[in-house]
Amino acid sequence: MPSSGYVALDKLIGSDGYPDRSAILVIGPPGIGKEALGYRFTYSGLQRGEFCLYGTTLTVRDVLHDIRAFGVDTSEKVPFWFSSEGGQLIYDVSDLSNISYNLKDILKKNGDQRIRIVIDSFSPFLMLNAPETIYKFLAQLILEVKRYDAVLFGTIEEGMHVPQVIAAMQQLFDGVIELKFFEDGLRLVPLLRVRKMRGAPPEAGYYNFSITRNGMEVSAFVK
Repeated sequence: MPSSGYVALDKLIGSDGYPDRSAILVIGPPGIGKEALGYRFTYSGLQRGEFCLYGTTLTVRDVLHDIRAFGVDTSEKVPFWFSSEGGQLIYDVSDLSNISYNLKDILKKNGDQRIRIVIDSFSPFLMLNAPETIYKFLAQLILEVKRYDAVLFGTIEEGMHVPQVIAAMQQLFDGVIELKFFEDGLRLVPLLRVRKMRGAPPEAGYYNFSITRNGMEVSAFVK
């Protein structure tokens, strides 16, 4: 199983990482750490010699700047970039057919090794396309990913979409990790819950978590 990149999260999932041949969705508000989970998942794969693709509406330079803030070393290994600028391919979320073609082509060309695909985030897709179009696009992409030794990891912004869209997105994925802030007086406490994960029992409770340059810490949440 491909590690999430964080030992604490792997233990919470209840295995050595995300399920093989799966699609994982992380839901949460801006600034809570969704991107960090994607960075670490990507870096974990690079360390193991796996093929890693990172898709983003940002420029490669902006992502690299952010990655280093989380203690990820990009001096030796970097992913295949699917970005707005500076990558091997141009990432245009309004052109679903081109994205679909390129992702399928990349999967086929690298099908002899383990593959990790990170998309940050799916929210721009939903902003520029009808939800039903995105559901169909993702369903086909997930089906294609599972033909290979691959894992698709994506994020979505909480608060930008109606509940029906969030619910429909969750149904498409094998694993869903929810991140949220809990208001404790004047403090905002980041919480994590594994809403579902293929091969693992449901987890009803939330956990405190923190992400630093040194890794991730998870503990039981008590009000």
